[in-house]
Amino acid sequence: MKKYLLLFIITAFVMSCSKKVEVKGKITGSSPLERIEFVEASGVGTLPLINIGLDKDGNFSGSFDAPKDGMYVINYAGRQSLIYLEGGQKVNISGNGATFPNEFVVTGDAKKNNDFLTASQKFLAEYGTKVNIGALMGGDEAAFLKGMHKIEADINKNVDDLAKKNNPSKALLDWKKNDVKVTILNLLANYEMSHGPMSGNPSYKASKALKDYETQLETDKDVMVKTIPLYRQYLLVKMTPDFQKYAEANSKGKTGITTSEMFAQYLKTKKDLSQTAKDYLLAFVMAQADIHPTTPAANIDKIKKIIDSDIKDATIKSDLLKMQVAITGLKIGDAAPDAALAKQDGKAYKLSENKGKPYMLFFYASWNPYISEATVPVLKEVVNFYKSKMNFVFVNVDDTNDQFIKTSNSLLKGVQGVNVYGEGGLNSDIAKKYGVYGFKLPCFVIIDKDGKIASRSFVNLGEQELVTILDKQTGLSAPKAEPNMQMQPQLQLDPSAAQQPANPQPAPTK
Repeated sequence: MKKYLLLFIITAFVMSCSKKVEVKGKITGSSPLERIEFVEASGVGTLPLINIGLDKDGNFSGSFDAPKDGMYVINYAGRQSLIYLEGGQKVNISGNGATFPNEFVVTGDAKKNNDFLTASQKFLAEYGTKVNIGALMGGDEAAFLKGMHKIEADINKNVDDLAKKNNPSKALLDWKKNDVKVTILNLLANYEMSHGPMSGNPSYKASKALKDYETQLETDKDVMVKTIPLYRQYLLVKMTPDFQKYAEANSKGKTGITTSEMFAQYLKTKKDLSQTAKDYLLAFVMAQADIHPTTPAANIDKIKKIIDSDIKDATIKSDLLKMQVAITGLKIGDAAPDAALAKQDGKAYKLSENKGKPYMLFFYASWNPYISEATVPVLKEVVNFYKSKMNFVFVNVDDTNDQFIKTSNSLLKGVQGVNVYGEGGLNSDIAKKYGVYGFKLPCFVIIDKDGKIASRSFVNLGEQELVTILDKQTGLSAPKAEPNMQMQPQLQLDPSAAQQPANPQPAPTK
């Protein structure tokens, strides 16, 4: 069977301004339980910029500050697609719930750019079925390079033809030209690494012609590393053999060193890389290798120190810190932030009212998965067991106060605890302070009797670590569950995975 070229790239062109984007539209046949999220595709943190609900007819509207002009990911119903947005735009989106966002129509300010983008993606899908990349990879280098030049020329011709027809912005056109370069660069790197084994010639080394072609394509490295995640992957793949040698030589006798620590040290030896490239590459490795829900507290502190000392770009630094809070939670031992909350009767409520007794914060919304079937039954058991020794604060982050009242009365009726609402839902004061996003609902955080953070963020009440913390805070001892028992379906906690290219980081150190 032939192996055909797949030219699918999630990337973005970036400009420096930050302006509000207004989006609205209608998804026919949608469910009011589904949400639409927009995520910057070229960022390092890849946290949702907005989470928008739909009404019973599928209408939605919202606005968010676009960090950059460029590509954004639309998430809906477990599916995702790309849209090109610029700050200051008013964008109309329509589609069908069965196929959105794989298929949708854009009108308004963003129409020309997205018509160009859609047409270029259609061309690549068709063109990719006609190019036998397997044969090129297995052939001699001269034939391979000839094929690469032809692929580059064919795609660029299509880009130019579509630009005349659709009149996209210069920013998008410039990004697309770099996008083509990065596509070819990755094919060159793939050939260099795989040709020897594929051809039965283990002594193969890339010729000067191939190296010169790479140099020709890398005419604006900093722009490409800022705007195209696949270029970051290309750079990491190229440096992986050298990094592995460095790691082996410098990890002897050391224990507990993280991939991020070793890679940060390695980057200091790379005089040929700009600080911009180092910032993006280090952030890329951190996000993939060492920022995850079960990161040990000691490693969390290590990562924070590396972010502070080695990352120079203020935006990257901020995005990484936000991502770390969203994934791992606030630092254990720090004072729990208070926030603006309201009870069902409208009276203000402060978390500090619980001081002197440990308490659990439970973040939820009517639309988050598993809430009624899996979470609430287990929550009732937890509350009933520990309620004599700790308090429970149920924080609703629905879109409206009316929905909060309906949801809390329905789901939590008879459950001992304080029902409160964060005005603005996921945009509320408390959601921002505790790093609460749609992908991590429901969410549980334990606060000790002195008002300090006592746990990371949990999404599963059945985790033994959480039970251990509850026991410690209350002095009680919960019944032991079966070793393989899962009390609540585990949710995926990595928001960057869908946006980042596969296998982006150097191999972990031993």
